[in-house]
Formats: sequence, C-alpha cells, structure tokens
Amino acid sequence: MRETYKITIAGCERDLDIFPISEDTSIAALIMFGDVELTVKTAEELLKKCPECDIIVSAESKGIPICYEMARQSGKPYAIARKSVKLYMDDPLCVEVKSITTAQVQKLYLATRDVEAIKGKKVLIVDDVISTGESLRALEKLIAQAGGEIVATAAVLAEGDAQNRDDIIFLEPLPLLKK
Repeated sequence: MRETYKITIAGCERDLDIFPISEDTSIAALIMFGDVELTVKTAEELLKKCPECDIIVSAESKGIPICYEMARQSGKPYAIARKSVKLYMDDPLCVEVKSITTAQVQKLYLATRDVEAIKGKKVLIVDDVISTGESLRALEKLIAQAGGEIVATAAVLAEGDAQNRDDIIFLEPLPLLKK
C-alpha cells in the first residue's frame, strides 16, 4: 500500500500518493486527470484570485485540465505549449525545460497559431503545481518570444519553497517531504 499525503484544496479532500525524487526527499503528486470535481472547483477558486487576461496558457500535460477548465469558466481562449512538434506546427517557437518531475531536459513548443493568439495579449500562465519554477520559466520565455504580456502566474499548489514566492497565485501550499 502506497503512502499518501492528505490535503484539502478548494473544499475537496484528497489523498495524494507519495513518490521519492531523491534519497531523502519525496513529493506528494497531484494528479488532476480524471478528477472533474477537483478540476472544476480549483478553476473556480483560482479565477477569483487572478487578474483579467486575454488568454490562458499552460504546458503539456498536467496543466491541461486546470487550463481548459479556467478557459471554459471564464470564456477566454487557451493555448498549450507542447512537448513535441506536431504535424500542424509550422515553424514553432521552442525552449528547453528541466522540471522536478522529469528525468531529463525536455523541450516545449508553441504552434504558430498559438503565437498569433498570444501576440500583444495579456497572458495568464496556469499549472497544477509550481515547485522549482523551471517549467514556469520556460513558459515565460515562450510567451515573451510570442510577444505576450504575462499578467500573472497561477497554480493549484505551490510546492516546497515556491509557497514563499510573492510572484505566484496559488490555492494551497504543498511541502516537500523529507525523510
């Protein structure tokens, strides 16, 4: 039986599975895929805290549910930075990223049509969890290259030291679990 971490987010109580990321540190993993109640309620609560924007942007893949639901509830369009180039992406923008939950350096790509949707617009970046901020920095670079103006960065959870940042909006802190 896997060890879990109990948390309440937007009125939803959840037991998050715990996974080691090093010899002495583990993380409690928020998986929003398939959790409609949590996705709907966290999107509603984040939208109350976020400034007005023209478009909402996230990175593939764990940020997709919250990004989509915030777009649906607000009526704003959204764009997703992809982890690989797709056939429909002619001349995409690209940046590299190394996050806490990936084993190697990855690349994020933004399709030309998304670049056009972002250019000159007020952009809200959203994600499920902000931890080291590496994925966030990659998204910020992509949005800057696309000519967008970032109005805020929001996440469901701020993990570890991210909870001490004053430049992000989040619903709940999530500790890094030390052995």
